[in-house]
Amino acid sequence: MAAIKVNNLRKQFNSLVAVDGISFRVEAGEVFGLLGPNGAGKTTTINMLVGVLQPDGGEIEINGASDPTVPEVRRGIGNAPQAISLYDHLSAEENLAFFGRLYGLKGRTLAQRVAWALTFAGLTERKSDRTVTYSGGMQRRLNLACALIHDPPILLLDEPTVGVDPQSRNLIFEDIEELKGQGRTIIFTTHYMEEAQRLCDRVAIIDSGRILALDTVEKLIEQYGGTSVIEADLVAPPDDPDRLPGHLEGTHLRLETDRPLEELAHLSESGVRFHRLRVDRADLETVFLNLTGRRLRD
Repeated sequence: MAAIKVNNLRKQFNSLVAVDGISFRVEAGEVFGLLGPNGAGKTTTINMLVGVLQPDGGEIEINGASDPTVPEVRRGIGNAPQAISLYDHLSAEENLAFFGRLYGLKGRTLAQRVAWALTFAGLTERKSDRTVTYSGGMQRRLNLACALIHDPPILLLDEPTVGVDPQSRNLIFEDIEELKGQGRTIIFTTHYMEEAQRLCDRVAIIDSGRILALDTVEKLIEQYGGTSVIEADLVAPPDDPDRLPGHLEGTHLRLETDRPLEELAHLSESGVRFHRLRVDRADLETVFLNLTGRRLRD
């Protein structure tokens, strides 16, 4: 069952078409990635899903409801925006309690959810410190915890690791994997390939407001990744270099292939020996660059 359905969604700001007729669906319990360069339309899409922006056209359905501005629908969504949404002069505990009250939590239930969120974000020991004193990574983790305070089944994460240290980034990864294990539905926007490759069940690559490709990471690599490259330095020049595949210059061999493991086995069986061997296989970054181009986006 799809938790989120988007059909022909459009949004335009003056002459700029930010989202240009995109369609996708996110199944319940799935981590779905929106992967694209800056300005691709990812944040605009999230803002329409959460009801902050009104679409110019198209349809949104969240858990069977068609209007995300309705309070009952919004209560089923947790939103961690790219711009950190915290009150600097409140503590982590106070921020969490404030957002919890906005969702109608109170008394023992509110206290339990705040305690859970502090543990989840790894901030229990700093719970009484004002968030203005926190590092960027700590603020990002608290931003995520505030989105979870009301225990929503759907979570929208817009660039949740921007500007964080490696330790906080890894903890956020682990948090998202834990949330997925709990059965939550997650939309995750990023322009970091390794994040999408690690976390997402399926990925939509978006650019200039349009979806260029949508599938599992493995199928995207298979369809759009191109060939793998084998580079090897041979122990000695071969007796019959014309029988080797690829390009041989002296003792350096370069070979492009769709079947690198088979080619390596064939070379080994034919008696070729290597000083050095490197295999560059296509990954999600290769797919991304092949689809969106290699031009700088400043």
